[in-house]
Amino acid sequence: MTGAAVEVRAGRLDDLPALTEIYNYYVENTHVTFDLEPFTVPQRRDWFDHYADHGRHRLLVAVAGEDVLGYATSGRFRDKAAYGTSVEATVYCAHAALGRGAGSALYAELFDLLRHEDVHRAYAGIALPNDASLALHRKFGFTEIGTFREVGLKFGKWWDVLWLERSID
Repeated sequence: MTGAAVEVRAGRLDDLPALTEIYNYYVENTHVTFDLEPFTVPQRRDWFDHYADHGRHRLLVAVAGEDVLGYATSGRFRDKAAYGTSVEATVYCAHAALGRGAGSALYAELFDLLRHEDVHRAYAGIALPNDASLALHRKFGFTEIGTFREVGLKFGKWWDVLWLERSID
């Protein structure tokens, strides 16, 4: 990874291989996502197509030069219509880019954009333990609302998920 400054922009289709690689690292090596099998780039296309460069559901990418450092999304919270003004926020950074400020840059831009959309609340679920993610979310005004105990089984172990929320409007 280069030492270039972090830039945040809307995700592009040509980012999809790098985004898939970043996500697959967490699928294969950590408990922070409950997916159990890595994805191919074609399998991630539907996920990518869910996002737009306007509106509630965004995909932002952090880059430094040619390197994709990470991404953040604001996706649908639940399928029922009354949940429409709520989003679930997530951020993933390339393992080699941890500590470079990409997560903070992504969330700063994401929440700034969402303030101009019809979004009332953002939610985030953090598989515990994950001190770095918890610190990032607290930095951006998320507060804890509850823990789902032993809700995910991965690597032969049960994991808790802490849910947080923050106001957008």
